[in-house]
Amino acid sequence: MAGNGRTVRDLRRANRTVVLQRLYFDGPLSRFELGPSTGLSSGSVSNVVTDLIADGLVEEAGSVDSDGGRPRTLLRVAPTSGHMIGVDVGETRVRVELFDLALTELARTERPLEQQRYEVEVIVDHIRSGIDEVLAAADLEPERLLGVGIGVPGIVERTADRGAVVHGQTIGWDAVPLESLLRDGSPLPDGVPYFIDNGARTLGQAEMWFGAGRGAGNALVVLFGSGVGASLVTPEVRHGRAVEWGHLTVRVRGRRCRCGALGCLEAYAGAESLLARWREEGGRVPEDTDEETALTAMLAAAYPADGADADPVALAVLEETAEYLGAGLSDLINLFQPERILMGGWAGLQLGSRFLPAVRRHALSYALRHPAERVTIELGRLGPDAVTVGAAILPLADFFDRGGRRPDPDPALPAPAWREALRDRVPR
Repeated sequence: MAGNGRTVRDLRRANRTVVLQRLYFDGPLSRFELGPSTGLSSGSVSNVVTDLIADGLVEEAGSVDSDGGRPRTLLRVAPTSGHMIGVDVGETRVRVELFDLALTELARTERPLEQQRYEVEVIVDHIRSGIDEVLAAADLEPERLLGVGIGVPGIVERTADRGAVVHGQTIGWDAVPLESLLRDGSPLPDGVPYFIDNGARTLGQAEMWFGAGRGAGNALVVLFGSGVGASLVTPEVRHGRAVEWGHLTVRVRGRRCRCGALGCLEAYAGAESLLARWREEGGRVPEDTDEETALTAMLAAAYPADGADADPVALAVLEETAEYLGAGLSDLINLFQPERILMGGWAGLQLGSRFLPAVRRHALSYALRHPAERVTIELGRLGPDAVTVGAAILPLADFFDRGGRRPDPDPALPAPAWREALRDRVPR
């Protein structure tokens, strides 16, 4: 037993974790560089690296000259030593992607959703069949997975008896036990865990680890799709927290939101409401198309590329939407005083650089001067796959927390504290 109450096994796992993390985020590194980077002694570094190489988790990656001595061998995390699946239960489709440990995409599949219908059985079937398909495409045995991460709309509650339960009021999900439903008849062995969280939070986690949020201590990542949501990352909640920002009231007795309330931001700023308002104002919204196609048509009408006259209705609705979004962002700026706000999600990326300057202008004009002067507002960098990448990070973070050990399939053991595993995993 160590002096602080931790066992030798706990210390060994912690040492493996810190070495894996530094090699993953900062590698390739030499054994000499790992000492100052991890705070471990040279002897501890040598022992941990030897164990990780023996386990196939770390491999040599060339060498670098040293000052007057022998060249130093560089080390990196072996990309093929682990695999994760990320799932995005989005507004228009269910996307499933298979990644190696370096988060290189190995296979993907998509299942379109008809008219944003979120029947639980359909979603569960899409996820199961998608997992089967990507594993078969990569010729990978399911036992080799570290886990499956899933980003969903709504609030996710972790329960002792049913695992992750989803409260998705806007999609008609009332305490849906998604984890237990997936586990029943699952194509995966019992030892492969599911990690389920809010999609805005997985988007935020991806941007903080690998995208435009890297290096920021305070950030808000906004998901702008059919609806809107946000993920908050601060020193107090460094692992990120989903914020039901879309249901902030921006207009008393305003439009009815799909959650049932009146005047929510989402009733004005989500792509679904944006297109509905264009139609109500007499806009020529394409019929029998999905939201992404219709939004593309709206953008083309408002910002014609051939020098033609802009559709004044489409342009007016987009400008009003930019003001609503900016006003909503100003509340987040005043409340949390972030360093950065990043806008992602399929609609946010589609609206992109044409739309963002107006959003930024309104946000800064409505916010208090001091926090407004400190914040930058920009687009996310990871594109439409950010939610699936963030979902795949959930089993990856758990893998790190275990020191590179796979989950124990014994159901009697405590569930992994994967949320806590994310707390200190923001790259330096």
